[in-house]
Amino acid sequence: MLTTLALPSFAQQQQTDEQLGMQYYSTRQYDKAAEVFSRLFDKSPTLFSYIYYVNSLFELKDYDKAEKLIKKQEKANPNDQRYDVDLGYLMMLQEQTQKGKKIYDECLRNLKADRNAINNLASSFLTRRETDYGIRTYLKGRDLLNDRSAFAFELAIQYEQQGNFAGMLDEYFTLMADKPEQLATVQNRMQAWLSDDPDNTKNELFRSVLLKRAQQDPEEVSYAELLLWYSVQQKDFELALIQAKALDRRYGEDGRRVFDLAQLSFTNDDFDVTIEAYNYIIKKNADADLVLQSRIELLNTEFAKALHNYSYDQKFLLTLEKQYNALLKESGKNQATIPLIRNLGHLQAFYLNETDSAIALLEEAVALPGIPGRLQADCKLELADIYLFSDDPWEATLLYSQVEKSFKNEPIGHEAKFRNAKLSFYIGEFGWAKTQLDILKAATSKLIANDAMQLSLLISENMDEDSTYGALSMYARAEMLEFRNKDQEALAALDSLMLKYPHHTLSDEVLFKKAEIALKEKRFEDAASLYREIVTDYPTDLLADDALYALAGLYENQLNDKDKAMELYQTLMTSFPGSLFVVEARKHFRALRHDPVNL
Repeated sequence: MLTTLALPSFAQQQQTDEQLGMQYYSTRQYDKAAEVFSRLFDKSPTLFSYIYYVNSLFELKDYDKAEKLIKKQEKANPNDQRYDVDLGYLMMLQEQTQKGKKIYDECLRNLKADRNAINNLASSFLTRRETDYGIRTYLKGRDLLNDRSAFAFELAIQYEQQGNFAGMLDEYFTLMADKPEQLATVQNRMQAWLSDDPDNTKNELFRSVLLKRAQQDPEEVSYAELLLWYSVQQKDFELALIQAKALDRRYGEDGRRVFDLAQLSFTNDDFDVTIEAYNYIIKKNADADLVLQSRIELLNTEFAKALHNYSYDQKFLLTLEKQYNALLKESGKNQATIPLIRNLGHLQAFYLNETDSAIALLEEAVALPGIPGRLQADCKLELADIYLFSDDPWEATLLYSQVEKSFKNEPIGHEAKFRNAKLSFYIGEFGWAKTQLDILKAATSKLIANDAMQLSLLISENMDEDSTYGALSMYARAEMLEFRNKDQEALAALDSLMLKYPHHTLSDEVLFKKAEIALKEKRFEDAASLYREIVTDYPTDLLADDALYALAGLYENQLNDKDKAMELYQTLMTSFPGSLFVVEARKHFRALRHDPVNL
C-alpha cells in the first residue's frame, strides 16, 4: 500500500515564514527580515507583510525600493490614506521635510466625514510618531462629523502622553458633558491618573480645571456629579455637600444622597458638614423615615463633635440627654430608634454616672421583638462596654462572645472579637489576647486589622526577658482605669510604671496615654507638651506620626495657633509620607491656607 507524506499547507508555511521574519525583525536583522517579508508580500500582499516589509526597508535606508512598494500600494488602494502617510514619512526620513509635510497636509485636506477613515489616518500618523498630525486629524474629523466629543478618549491619551494634562482633562470633561453615560469610565480613568501624583500637582490641576468648568456652565449636571465624586475621594466634604445638595435639588430627590454623604463625612470626623447635611434633610422634610433618621443622627453627631473637640460640660450633657429622651418618647422604642437608644445609653453610663439606667435601657433594646440581629448586636456591644466600664468583665466577655459567635465572619463579629481581646489585655491575660489579635490581623476591616496588629505588637515587644509582663501589666491596668474614667488613678499607675521601669520600651505609649487623659481634662498645654516629647524623643516609633497629627490638631482647634498647625501638618506630610494621616493633614493644611472650596 502506498503511503503519502503530509506536506505543510501554504497557510502553515506562511505562518512559519511570518514567525521567522518577525524574529529577524525583533533582533534587528533587517536585511533578512526584508527578504522574508518581500517573499511573503509577493505571494500574498497582506497588510501584515507590507508593514514589516516597508519598515525593514526604512531601517535599511533602502528608500528607492520602499518608495516603489508604497506607490504600488497607493495605486492598489486609492482610498486608504495610510500609504500616503507612509510616503510622506519616507520624505521625512530623507530629510525632504517640505515634501513630507505637503503630503501630510494633503491627507488632511482630503479627509472625509467617515469615522473609520478618520481613525485610520490618525492611527497612521501616530504609528509614524507624527503625534501633532494625529491630533490634527482627530480634531478635523470632529469638525467633519459635527460632534464636539468625537475621539475624546483618543485625544485624551495623546495629550496625556505629551504632558498636556489640561488638554486631556478638557477632552474627558467634554465627553462627560455630552455623553453622561461615560461618567463612570471617566472616573475610572481619572482615578488611575490621579493615583500617581507624588507632589499633588495632578490633583491641583484637576480641581482647578473642573471648578472652572463648573463655574462656566453651572447647569451642567455632570460637572456636579464629578465634583461630588472627586470631593469624596479627596475627603473634601464641604465641597462634596455643595454638589450633593445641588444634585438633590436638580433631580428632585428625597435627600438620600445627602444622607449617605453625611454618614461618610461623620466617619471622617467632619462633624460640621455632617450637621449641615442632616439639617438640610430635616428642613426638606421629603421623606418621613429619612427625616427621623436624620434627627437621630443629628443628636449623635452633636454628641460626637463635643467629645472630639473636648467642648462639653455638664450642662451640655444634661441638655443632650433631655433631647435624646424627648425624641425617644416621640418616636418610641423600635428598630428605627436603636441608634438613638445606643448613644443615649453611652451618654448616661460614660458621662452622666447613670450606669443602672443605661444598662436597663440597653437590655430593653436587646429584648425588643423583631429587631434585626445586626442592630441587636450593636446594642449588645454597647451593653458589654458598659458592663466593663462598671467593673463587670465577666458579663462583658459573655456579650462580646455572643456577638462574635453570631457574626463570626462579618466586621461586627471582628469588632466583638477585638473588644474581647482588649478586655483580656486589660486583665493581664496577654497570651490569650495576643492569640486572638493575631487572628484578627487578617480581618477584612482594615481598621480592625490595624488595631489588632498594633496591640499584638505592643504585647510581643514588651515581654520582659524572663517572659513576664511586669511593665505591661501596669500599663494595661492604667488603660483599663482610663477606660473607666478613673483618670487620676490611671495617671498614678502610669507614673509608677515610669518610676519602676525608667527608659522602658513602653515610654512613648505612656506619654501618649497621659496626653489623652490631659485632653479629657482639657489641659491642652500639658497634652501638647507630651505630644512634642514623643515626636522629639521617639521619632522612629509607631506613635510618632499619631502624636504629630494630634499636636497639629491641638494647635488648630484648642490652642488657636493656625500658623503652627500648618507647619506641623506640613512636617507630617514630608516626614511621614506613608502615614495614614497624610490625606487628613493635607486637607487641614489646605483649609488653613484658605484654598478655595466653594463655587
